[in-house]
Parts: sequence; C-alpha cells; structure tokens
Amino acid sequence: MLTSHLENTLHALLRIQKRVGQIPGLPDSFWTWAALAALLHDAGKLPHGYQRMIGNTPQPPQIWGERHEVLSLGFIPLLLSRHPAQDSRWVAAAVAGHHRAFTGGTDARKLPVFTQYGTDSAEKLTARFLPADEEQFTRLLVWLHRTAHASALPINEQAPTASLSELTAQAHQLLDELMDHWTYPLGFAEADGDGLLAALLLGAVTMADHLSSAHASLHQKHPLPPDYRAQFAERLAAHGHTVRPQQELAGNTHGHLLLRSWTASGKTEGSLLWAQTQIDDLALHTGGTPRLFYVLPYLASINAMTDRLRQELRTRTGIGVAHSKAASYHLARSLADGCDHDAEDRTSAAGKAHSRAEATKNFLELVRVGTPYQLLRGALAGPVHSSILVDSANSVFILDELHAFDARRLGMILAMMRLWARTGGRVAVLSATLPTALSELVTEALQQPVSLVEAQPTVPAPARHRIHTRSSHLTDEASITEIGARLTEGRSVLVVANNVKDAVSLYEALAPLCTRLHGKDSAYLLHSRYRRMERNAIEAGIMNRFEAGRPRRPGLLVGTQALEVSLNIDLDLCHTSAADLEALLQRFGRANRIGALPAVPVVVHQPTYSTRRGAGPALWADGVYEEAPTRLAWNILAQHDGEIVDERMTTTWLDHVYASDWGKQWQTAVKNHQQDFEDAFLTFTQPFDDRTALAENFDAQFDGTEAILSTDQEDYLEALDEAPGNTKSGRLLADEYLIPMPHWAGGLTRYEKKLKVRVIDGDYDPVLGLLAVNGIPQDTYRPGEVL
Repeated sequence: MLTSHLENTLHALLRIQKRVGQIPGLPDSFWTWAALAALLHDAGKLPHGYQRMIGNTPQPPQIWGERHEVLSLGFIPLLLSRHPAQDSRWVAAAVAGHHRAFTGGTDARKLPVFTQYGTDSAEKLTARFLPADEEQFTRLLVWLHRTAHASALPINEQAPTASLSELTAQAHQLLDELMDHWTYPLGFAEADGDGLLAALLLGAVTMADHLSSAHASLHQKHPLPPDYRAQFAERLAAHGHTVRPQQELAGNTHGHLLLRSWTASGKTEGSLLWAQTQIDDLALHTGGTPRLFYVLPYLASINAMTDRLRQELRTRTGIGVAHSKAASYHLARSLADGCDHDAEDRTSAAGKAHSRAEATKNFLELVRVGTPYQLLRGALAGPVHSSILVDSANSVFILDELHAFDARRLGMILAMMRLWARTGGRVAVLSATLPTALSELVTEALQQPVSLVEAQPTVPAPARHRIHTRSSHLTDEASITEIGARLTEGRSVLVVANNVKDAVSLYEALAPLCTRLHGKDSAYLLHSRYRRMERNAIEAGIMNRFEAGRPRRPGLLVGTQALEVSLNIDLDLCHTSAADLEALLQRFGRANRIGALPAVPVVVHQPTYSTRRGAGPALWADGVYEEAPTRLAWNILAQHDGEIVDERMTTTWLDHVYASDWGKQWQTAVKNHQQDFEDAFLTFTQPFDDRTALAENFDAQFDGTEAILSTDQEDYLEALDEAPGNTKSGRLLADEYLIPMPHWAGGLTRYEKKLKVRVIDGDYDPVLGLLAVNGIPQDTYRPGEVL
C-alpha cells in the first residue's frame, strides 16, 4: 500500500537521522528537508497509468513510461506554500532525483528527468500523468498533511484542498525551478556548499527508501562495547600481560591518528581502543551513533580480519563484510565445519549468506570490514551511490596496510579521506611500515590535526629477524636446495615469490620433500588464481597448521603477495624474492610473528629484471615490482646482511627510499592522482548528473572480473539449479566455481549468455590453481596481478 511505504520511508529516515546525527557544515534544516522528501517521494504513484502497470486495475498490466517522482513534486508546494521557498526547492531536488539523474546519460531506455520532461508545457505534463482518481488524491493529500504533523514536520497549518490539475500545474512549475538551478554545473564556490548538500540530501532519502522497501532495521547495539578498554585489559591481565604503552596512547587520542608499530605489536587492538574514544566523542557532539569502518586492500585480508574482530569483540553478528564477494564469505563460514553438506543444507546456508550480504548493502551494521572501493563509490553520487556518503558521515575509519595501494589508488583514497574528515569523520592509519612521506601525505589530505603514536623509546623492539641476502634467484637450484635443508631440519618455511609462475614452480620442487618428511597436510600453495572452493579449503588448511599462537609444526607455505597481508600466520623462517621494502617487511612479519623464537633467518633473493609486454623499456623485478624501489631495498638490506633487523630503524630505511628521485616522483604522482580525483568527483558541481559510465571505470580499477572453466559449465549449471525458486541462492552456490581474473583479461574470456558468466579454456589443477588460459601460461598475462 502506498501510504504504508511512505510512512515506513519517513520512519526509516528518522532512524537514519538518529544514527548519523548532525553533519558538520550542513544547514539545520537538512534533516527536516530529508524527512519531507522521504514522506513525499512516491506520492506521484497515484495516476491510473501507474496503478495499471503494477496490476491494481481491472485492465491487464502495461508499461506506463512516466516518472512518478515528477508528479510527486506537485504535493510539495501544496503542503509548504507558507514556508520559505528554499524549503520547497531542496525537498523537490531530493524527490525528483531519487530514481533518475537530472542530466547526462547515454541509455535511451533511462532518459534523465530533464530530458524526458524539460520541454513539456503544463498542459502536456497534465496529459501525461492524468487520469487519476480525484477522491483518492484528496484522501492522500489529507493523509500526508496529518502524517507530517504527527512527526512535527513544518508544513502548512491547514490541510490543503486542490484538484488534480492544480497538482500537475504545481509539479510543472517546481520542475522548471529545478531545471533553472541544476541543468548546468554550479560554480565552484556554490558547489562547495550546495553541491555536497544536494548529494547528501539525495543519499539520505534513497537510503531511507531502500530500507523501507527491504523492510530492514538499522542495528542499534554497537559491537564495539563502551567498556571495551576494561574488557581488553582484563583479558590481558588473565594471561599476565598489560595494555602496551602505544595502545594506551592510541586509546587516549582524540582526533585523527597515525599508529606506527611493528608487526604483531597489537595495532589492531590499539586501533579499537582509539575507535572507542572517537565513537564516544562523535556521539556526544553529533547526537548520532558512529559507524566503524575497518578498511583493507585485499579480499583475503578482509575475510581474515572479520573473523578476528568477531573473536576480539566476542560477537558472531553485527559485523558486516563490505566487499563484492561478501555473500561468498558468509557461505564459506557457514559451511566451514568440515562436514559434508547435502543440497538442502547448502541451499539454506546460501540463502542466509545472501541475506547477510544484503544487510551490509543496506547499511544495517555498525561495524563493517571492507575495501576502500566500496566507500569510494560514494564519489559517484547520484541515486545509486549518494547513500554511501551519508552513511560515512560522522563515522570512524581505520585504514590498515595503506602502503599496499599504488600511487593512483592511494591518491583517490587520500581525496576521499579529506571528504570524510569534512563530513565529521575520524581517520586512523595503521602500519608497521609507515614512512614519513606517507604520513605527511595523510596529514596534508586531512587538513586537520593528526596525532602520531608509536612505541616509546623505552620499549625494546623485538629481535625477530636476521637478514640474509642471496645472489641466486629464488627458483635457482641452490635456493631450492637451501630451503629443502631447512625442511629436513624440521622447520616451517615461508616462501614468497613475486609471481604465480615462480610460486607454482617452487611448490612443485619442494612439496614432495615436505610431505614425505612431515605428512600430506604439511605443504601449501596460495595465490589468487583458484576457484573459491579450493581457496577456502587451502586457507583453512594453512590456518590449521601455521596460525600464530598455535603449537609450531614443520611445513612449507609457498605463495605470492597474498601471503603478506591476508593471514595471521607464524612460521620459523622466510625465503623471498626481492621486492620493494614495504612488501619485504610485511613478508618478514609472517616469520617468528609473535617473537617466540630467537631471531630467525629472512633470506632475500635477487630477482630477475625484465621489461613488460607493451610497457616500454622500464624494468620490473620478476615482472611485478618497479626496478628503482626494489634495487633501493636490496641495497639497504645488503648493507645489513647477517644483522638482526632493528625494527625501530625500518622507518629510517623507508625514509631513505622515499627521499630518492624515485620517491619524489612517487609523491608527485600520488598528489596528482589525488587532485585529479577531487576535481573529477568531489567538487559536486553537478550532483544530479548521470555517472553510470564512470562506475565501469571503478569496477575496472578495483574489482577485476571472474570466470569459470569451460570444463565446469555443467557443474555450474547444476549448482544454479540446486536452489529452485531462489535464483540468488543458486547463483551464490555456483559462484564457488569462479576464478578471479584481472579486469583487462576479459579479452581472454567469452561470455556465456545462458549461464550469465564468463568462461575460459584453462589449464587448472585444484592444488596448483590456474596455470594457463587459452594455452597462454599464467605468468604471461600481465605482471603485477599477483594477489
């Protein structure tokens, strides 16, 4: 029923207001305008043509073709005629824009509002929307007036009386006013206020509309409890430990934070202590309930962090997973009990997993773990993405592993951080490897005071790693012999290659020896090119054998960059190909992670430098890492060959790298990308313009694509059919056959229309992963796609 939806949308908007609170820089009337727009947004569904389209008339349904939100405009002046004109204009902007853009767009099936109606006379507009039931219109107008009064919204004191022709005339006049203001880009000064205000207002209304349609309720109880600090201290005391000084300092910081501390020094817990302080501050000053976003670069690290936070905060629910494969994460966790599951169990689990992913899409949870990509999409604004901007206002952001992003993506993130700070957010950046250059970029982007917290000079740094350099490549026979000797000694060995080809080669050379010595479950290979079902099983096996804190067991773990950040593992020593210094320090941190052993060997091997196909004369380490920072890292480590790593000195090492010519070029590139992103997306000179085409570029930069093997098509189809009547659950079960591919590799795939999925002719092994596509070996796709 129309009135039920309008009332539910209004109530959803009021709950959003209660959660978000007062947003800095916005007028006091912001939430009043949003509430009025929520109440009136679909009032224009009254006409006979719309009712017939949805099957509410005796005639057979047929497409209507008109935009109900345009007719909804007519209700605004009827209810607000005695109030300032700007109230009507702002309410109208949110009402008219809540489904379609005003301008732009290339899809003839989805004309922008101004294109569809911009040349219509009042008479033509009337003819397009009428007939409608006059009596129903009168009842609706009275109901809207009564409902607005009940919620203390500022409307005319007396209920209006009007005819349907007056309704369409008022809609036409208000549409003209919108066109006068929003057809052309705003000036930069005006956009700085009105443009952002428009985007946030639209976001509030569309978010309320979605919540109402989904019959969803925002979570009220924060998973990060007010007494987290006391709980954390009590838990440490039970094991004879105390809160570390840098954790205390982080928890006592009010405002933005840079937290620099070595791996396994409690940065995550320190960031949660900081987050609790910010949540209390923001709740006091805004009246809202701040959301907490924990932002990481890779899907695997997000999944692992979600599990860790659930354990740390002692909750199984209330923490959302905000990435494109969130439903698959929930499905994997629900089926991860090691038992066989029949079709009914799998279908039920898939349905629940999809529901949990949808909850995150509807912004229900107060704590979410995800990629920056999900938050960056807010910059696209419009009716699809503006709600992300509202949801992130007055929120708390923890950005972990910021070093992992290339210059372009880092620039985009810095630009978005500035907007978060402007709309009331608090930002923390955590890293074991935080060079001064990066901390300065963050501080400059936030344009507000930032506190740097690190371990106090009196706190001894752990002596966990001893550096060794080898001129032999990681895949040379001498290197394999050396690693084999460590396995024979009963050690657990981490081997990190720079590309998939090298990782597979090393695993094939070393796994037979390892399994013969230590059992069939002692050797693992992990990279990005696995079907989801295999990757989930591999990660579970790795954690069972090598998770930090478990009893140490001999074994072999070979992988690519995914191992740097994704799993909380602890092995006895590390052999790695040379890469940039931040990547190497992250790799080192997966050996002797908790410092239970005397300093263990971290052995760095010279890479092979070569050009990339189609990338000019530049050289790349093993086809992946830039030559200059890799050589700089090698030279630093070679100077300390045989020495124990002083983890207090790693920042000095990194500062040396970023003070180089390469480092200066990198900083310039980051700033340029930041400015480009701000200019293109965050000026909001046209907040109601169509940006659909830009969304595809976002997908290309962050998400890549996926494909199934041609040999899996029958199994994929069978999985789709496993949940009859539930397409989404069946699709989720079938997604277990998907293999991640870089976005540019779409040319190596073909689209299967019947299955609605990309297909590849690939050489695939459940243990080794994807080895070749169309006969092209894995390593020749494009270097750098190693996650």
